[in-house]
Amino acid sequence: MRGLWLRGRAGPVRDRVLAGLGALHPRKLHPFTSDEALMGGMDLSATLATGEMHRHAGLLDHAGCLMLTMAERCPPGLAVRLGQALDNAARPSLIALDEAAEEGEGLPNALADRLGLFLDIDGFAWSDSTDIALNPGLIASAQVRLRQIAPGDALARLTRVAAELAIPSMRAPLLALACARAHAAWRGGSAIEEQDLQVAVALVMAHKALAFPENAPEPDDTPPPEPPQDQPDQDRDRDQSALDIPDEMLIEAARTALPPGLLAQLQAARAARQAASANSGAGAKRKSMRRGRPMPSRAGKPGSGARVDVIATLRQAAPWQKMRRAMMPGRVADRLLLMPSDIRIKRYQEQTDRVLIFVVDASGSAALARLAEAKGAVELMLAEAYSSRDHVALVTFRGHRAELSLPPTRSLVQTKRRLAGLPGGGATPLAHALEVALATAEQARRHGMTPTLAMLTDGRGNIALDGSANRAQATLDATRLAKIIAAKAIPALVIDTSLRPKPQLAELSAQMGATMIALPRADARSLSSTLSAALGG
Repeated sequence: MRGLWLRGRAGPVRDRVLAGLGALHPRKLHPFTSDEALMGGMDLSATLATGEMHRHAGLLDHAGCLMLTMAERCPPGLAVRLGQALDNAARPSLIALDEAAEEGEGLPNALADRLGLFLDIDGFAWSDSTDIALNPGLIASAQVRLRQIAPGDALARLTRVAAELAIPSMRAPLLALACARAHAAWRGGSAIEEQDLQVAVALVMAHKALAFPENAPEPDDTPPPEPPQDQPDQDRDRDQSALDIPDEMLIEAARTALPPGLLAQLQAARAARQAASANSGAGAKRKSMRRGRPMPSRAGKPGSGARVDVIATLRQAAPWQKMRRAMMPGRVADRLLLMPSDIRIKRYQEQTDRVLIFVVDASGSAALARLAEAKGAVELMLAEAYSSRDHVALVTFRGHRAELSLPPTRSLVQTKRRLAGLPGGGATPLAHALEVALATAEQARRHGMTPTLAMLTDGRGNIALDGSANRAQATLDATRLAKIIAAKAIPALVIDTSLRPKPQLAELSAQMGATMIALPRADARSLSSTLSAALGG
């Protein structure tokens, strides 16, 4: 069954579960385990000492069990490598500890799809649990019985249940079949029975479900007719084995296996992982020579800020020492022979800070009905930005011009003060607001930050860039600036705060390459939740 997805925050209940699993003697790894520690590599000291190539084994080279801590933070690369290892029956199994402290966190798909067992312990209190002791004798006898348990028609039934639950993975019924066989062997049975299938569906399929049938027919409680008295015993036994519980009971077992709200959380985590690559809520990643998270070294020359990775250079040179000494007999035998191609340069990956640039319409058309809601939404978003340590900038526009009311800052108090004192009324200089927002975004990029625009407006621009009250020219100016924002690949979100969504604003959003959301009856909290979802925050 490949392993266990254990979902639950750190606490005494999880400690009790892990103490029981300690009998498996799992070897721990963390989300940032290197490839060398995972898959093995060259033993540098032995290679340099003997002149012969020596390797050391990695964690995946040993049979047994691995335990991945902080699995919700597992990067995609490590998840793929572990997933490939789990596809190999000779490799170890995996216990993934998913703390999932925040909504949208969860196990990467490469692991969630392969780990057969799932258990959520957040709903358990200490009084609901007991000490867990694994009996090696019972396990050994169950392993012997497992070889004798045939699948029968269980795989076909589990496949139908997976289709009813809208599970797209073909691994799910196979893992559920393995679970049903294991449960039958554990309880001392010689064949798969209904209770084994129900346990398998609850442990393997329930958390993978994307939907539950709402109108599943009620199971028929009418007892089956008695077989004729003159029917042979063999036929009676065969008919009795055919009286299986309908598949709807297996679907109900999946439904009851999940605590209330857990399925929605898991689905939200799936959606968040799918959107994470395009909209992570954090700044952009970029390569650096000086600081950040270490990356694999590359061949290169020192200088211009690049630093030599001494260990990687030695690893590159060590396997060639015997050959090089044979080719250059005049060299000192105990000296390390390096070539320019051996030199490896250190690389790092750093993540830039993100700045959320709020562009708030304070004109008369927006101020009458929407400014209060917009202020409330921005205040709620400010709290979320503060918790994730994002920078925040505030651009407001009314009358004949827009202004940068607050440069990028992390000061929550200062931003709220500026926002609370924001007056309303006057014309709508939308074009100038786009110009100021664009300038603020470009300046943020020059300072190494990743800008994101969040504009709240009803889109009724009527002031051109030259300050004239010319609606046609104002539209042309706004269109030109929107195209510049799209060309510079600045991510943006536009929320139409008017009571009736305007097609002109939708067209402007398309030209800007922005996400357009119309919220004609939104309050502050719904605006905030929409901003959080759209910006990945």
